[in-house]
Amino acid sequence: DDDEDDRMLVLSAFQENRADVHIDFATDGLELLDILNKSSAGSSTLLVLLDLNMPKKDGREVLKEIKQDPRLRKIPVVVFTTAKVESEIRKCYDLGANTYIVKPDNFEDLRKVVSNLSSYWLDTAAIPL
Repeated sequence: DDDEDDRMLVLSAFQENRADVHIDFATDGLELLDILNKSSAGSSTLLVLLDLNMPKKDGREVLKEIKQDPRLRKIPVVVFTTAKVESEIRKCYDLGANTYIVKPDNFEDLRKVVSNLSSYWLDTAAIPL
């Protein structure tokens, strides 16, 4: 996410819910791909929360690259964005998104989303991808 306030809110929500999770942030799409490629071809990455509106390389391009890369494609990608447009949602699923979530507009709802994400994606991470 390129928005510092959004990054800090997500970090706070995860810390309240899952203090054991390490979070790396990327401020643009190129940085995200670099992080994924450097983390042993994504083997240590359990989940990607992907904003669609990022500089340098937008989330749609990043999603497409992740899902086309044999080393990265099994990493669950949750599109986490403000866009609520039906055609955008369909496009993301067509590109391989595992889930599409519209960013909540208050911290309590964000905490609920993070709790659900943790339960669904991180608690099952012990299962080989």
